[in-house]
Amino acid sequence: MRTLKTNKGLPGLLASAILLIAGTPALAQNAPTQQAGQPSVQVPPSARPTPGQLELSKMIWSTLAAVDHANRSGNYSVLRDIAASGFQINNNAAQLAQVFSGIRELNIDLSNTLLVPPTYSVAPQFIREDIFRVQGVFQIRPVSIGFDLYYQWEQGRWKLFGIDLQPLEMVQAQ
Repeated sequence: MRTLKTNKGLPGLLASAILLIAGTPALAQNAPTQQAGQPSVQVPPSARPTPGQLELSKMIWSTLAAVDHANRSGNYSVLRDIAASGFQINNNAAQLAQVFSGIRELNIDLSNTLLVPPTYSVAPQFIREDIFRVQGVFQIRPVSIGFDLYYQWEQGRWKLFGIDLQPLEMVQAQ
């Protein structure tokens, strides 16, 4: 039987590559809107479809492919540009290069994650009305990849809002 654990012994390992927005804006309330002389009208929330299994896998694979391409090219601007606006505001390309330097220096081939389905450690969940969180692992060899991803509903689609990628070593259970 094999279990996963964080490989803290890998040289140059970035302890955490989390890029979440500090001080995110408060949730918008669906308060009634009223104009002078008009009756109160309830504003319906915008449609935020919950991603199905296939859509969720595509979102995760797309994110890992974008990080892999950025690591290979040294150009993190595309990863930044396809993310949610809050992510873009709080992270420039140079900062992203620094955040992913540990994975890059270890020469981890993230494209291998495209060959296997993600295994979820926790059921995907909404942490806010417009923020969706998904956690799990890609069980690849020689080093598995743990992920903690946040997506925000923006401009009619789910966009990357936060990311934490962790190299994990396969170890023998005792």
